[in-house]
Parts: sequence; C-alpha cells; structure tokens
Amino acid sequence: MTPPPIWFMRQAGRYLPEYREVRAKAGGFVELCLDPKRAAEVTLQPVRRFDLDAAIIFSDILIVPYALGVPLWFEDGEGPRLQPVRDRESAKRLDGALDRSVTGRVYEAVAAVRASLSGEKTLIGFCGAPWTLATYLIAGRGTEDQAPAKDLMRGDPQLFAEIIERLVDATAEHLAGQLEAGADLVQIFDTWAGSLDADEFARWCVAPTARIVEAVRRARPGARVIVFPRGASAAGIEALVLACGADAVSLDPKADRRRLRAVLGGRCALQGNLDPEALLAGGERLDREIDAVLEDFSGARHIFNLGHGIFKETPIAHVEQMIARVRRSG
Repeated sequence: MTPPPIWFMRQAGRYLPEYREVRAKAGGFVELCLDPKRAAEVTLQPVRRFDLDAAIIFSDILIVPYALGVPLWFEDGEGPRLQPVRDRESAKRLDGALDRSVTGRVYEAVAAVRASLSGEKTLIGFCGAPWTLATYLIAGRGTEDQAPAKDLMRGDPQLFAEIIERLVDATAEHLAGQLEAGADLVQIFDTWAGSLDADEFARWCVAPTARIVEAVRRARPGARVIVFPRGASAAGIEALVLACGADAVSLDPKADRRRLRAVLGGRCALQGNLDPEALLAGGERLDREIDAVLEDFSGARHIFNLGHGIFKETPIAHVEQMIARVRRSG
C-alpha cells in the first residue's frame, strides 16, 4: 500500500530556525508576505527540509481585505489588526477593485515557487472564506466568540450580506490569480465556520463558498479546490462539499473521520486530521494518533495533514517522527 501524500498547515513558520532568520530580515509580517523573493523562500523551506509532497504559498488570509484598501498591521504577540468595517461609511473601503500592486506580489511569489519546485510536488494557493474574513474585518482583530460580526449579521443583515458579497468576488478573483500564476490547486480556509448555527452556516458559509468555487472554475476551468470548514458539524461538512463540489475537504481534529469517510469518501479526498497538540507532545501519543488517522482513512483518498496549524513551539524532531511514521505506513 502506498502511504498518503503529506503536508501540513502552517508548515512554513516560526518553529523553523531558517524561517525566523528570514522573518528577522524582512521586518514585519505583512512585509514578509508581500516580498515575493522572501515569501517564495519561506514557502520552499519546509519542502526542502522534510521532502513534503506539497508547498502552500506563504501569505495570509487578510491580504484580501488589505488589497481592498483596509489598513492592516500586526501587533507583536497579539496578531493582526485591521481598521474595522462596521457601518456603511467604513464599508465603502470595500467598493474598489483588488489592488494588483498588493495581490500581484503574491502571484510573483507563486510563480517563483512553481519555477523552483520539482514537477512531482504540488503547489497550493489559498484564501480565507468570506465569513472568517468578515469576523476580522468587523471586529478589527481576531476575537474569541466572533461577537462583533454576529452582532452586525443580526442587527443589519443587509449590510452584512453586502460585505459578504464583496468578499465572495474578491476571494474568487484572488484564488483565480494564484492558479493563473502557477498554483496547482487552492484551499479556502473558513477558520470560524464552527461558530455559526446550522441556518447561519448554510447562508454564510455554504452558499458563499459555493459561489466562490463556481466563479473560480468559470475563470479557470477544471480548477481543483479544497475547503476547510473548521469546527463544522459532520452534517455541515457534508452539505458544504455537496454544494460546491470540492475536490477535497480538510478536517479538524474533532471531525468524525469514519462517518465522513463513509459519506464523502467516494466524492472527494479527505485531508487531515491529526491534532496539533499530539504533534507538540510527540512520543507514544503522537505515534498512537498517527496510527488512528491512518487506520480510519485506510483505502480512502487521504492526504495526511494536521487538523489545524502547527504550533510554533513544536520540536522539529516531532515533525520528523510524524513524517517517518506516515511514510513507513505504505
């Protein structure tokens, strides 16, 4: 049996000393994302070190609102900050076209990685889903409960819908741009999908994602798309895949692997879903959890991955342990 292909979320990042060296030279995080040469370099670093099967372009989901004219910066130790979009006046910032002087730098990095990456390695582009982007836009930062976005959703549903529609158009354009530049496929990250109830999930996650996938495939026929509705129920994940015809779905650590394999295994590839906490812990716990993932997905179209991003404190030796064990499974 051939072992599954393997890559992992946030595989280019602070747990790697070579990344920290480049980051120190770049200045800030936004500056690193928008420096095509350095972004390409850090994208390639984990592929070189671990011989992973895929590279995912080093960027950030908030590049889209930034390219729409929303000021973006990062506070050390606290994460991203945006000038909030909470009313009709501030929402006017979203009216313009994507600034190609911003997104074009991402596409330059994609092209550079594709030129440097061997032909058997996959290059993945990505964006944030509209609901997740809206949570950051409306609050001006990440929040624990996404309350500011939910307040606007329920208090001014028309304005909220207009913000989502603008983000649908912008993310579809950005994904198509990455595919044109050389990405082999793209992933849509809906990090906060699990904070929506069933009706809200259908309206603000499923429907917008389906429109994005349709637009991307209209612009780039045959485009392959991975969706990641983090925290969604099994029923919600099924509904999303069926609505948009995703080629693969990423699963978070709590997803019911066996149920989703039974329902979706014949429709799309299943990606995930090792707990990043297990990778951080290493040792016997890591081995046990790797084996459980492999057993549950044995015989299915499976891409071995984490259920979310790698922690910055993760020892490199644990990553090597994980990769070796997955590859010995073949």
